[in-house]
Amino acid sequence: MRAEVGVYWQLVKAGFRRQSHYRLALVAGLITNVVFGFVRAAVLTAAVHANHGFGGYDAGTIGAYIWLSQGLLGAIAFWTLPDIVERIRTGDVAIDFLRPIDIQFAHLAEYLGRAAYSLLPRGLPSLLIGALTFGLALPNTAGPYVLGVISVAAAIALSFLSMFAVCLAGFWMVDTRGLRALHMICGTFLAGLFAPLHLFPEWLRAIAFATPFPSMLQWPIDVISGRTTGLAAVGIVVTQCLWLGVLVLLGRVILRAGRRKLEVQGG
Repeated sequence: MRAEVGVYWQLVKAGFRRQSHYRLALVAGLITNVVFGFVRAAVLTAAVHANHGFGGYDAGTIGAYIWLSQGLLGAIAFWTLPDIVERIRTGDVAIDFLRPIDIQFAHLAEYLGRAAYSLLPRGLPSLLIGALTFGLALPNTAGPYVLGVISVAAAIALSFLSMFAVCLAGFWMVDTRGLRALHMICGTFLAGLFAPLHLFPEWLRAIAFATPFPSMLQWPIDVISGRTTGLAAVGIVVTQCLWLGVLVLLGRVILRAGRRKLEVQGG
């Protein structure tokens, strides 16, 4: 058991080192984060000033929502293409099935390392810029941040496991780009990227809450920003853990079916 944990930890570190090599891409990502953050902040701040009771947000709390979401974008896997896509296409996944480590957990461990590095040059500077330019209303106690770190870690894992499950459709489809695009569009919308879920009509909010997507962005932001506290915040983390179990199980079921489907040509 200890040896297996050690292997996954090495994969986390390998993912961290791998992401550190793409420095120009990370700088470009930071610039993109900041530019779109300014656009979103201008629009939503104006809406807050024009509409009192704007989903319970004021200028400070809407700023926290905007810049926390911008900071997390680099670590959330809505736009990430997992290596499993290419390995299924080439048939190299057959080798993965023969290895003594779990395919799903191995890819997840490597991605967690990449996401952790992305938070450093993209997430933290975005948050700092938002605080200096628009001002953020954040908690002044340690509790929300401690629980928020757990919630963010769960959100990153959830986002990857969701995209990973979608990519496994490659066992049956020649090209999964359309399916991945649909997942990205629906996921970012229902996660609360374009607007907080608290502004959604009740029927649309109910649909969002029936999916794992709010657990990937809106709910971690609510925990860190202090919008949700106490037992309600703990409930969010528990819900995220339940969704983690569901997506892990879903991925394993699809992998097992894909293994039966897999045909590798050649010697």
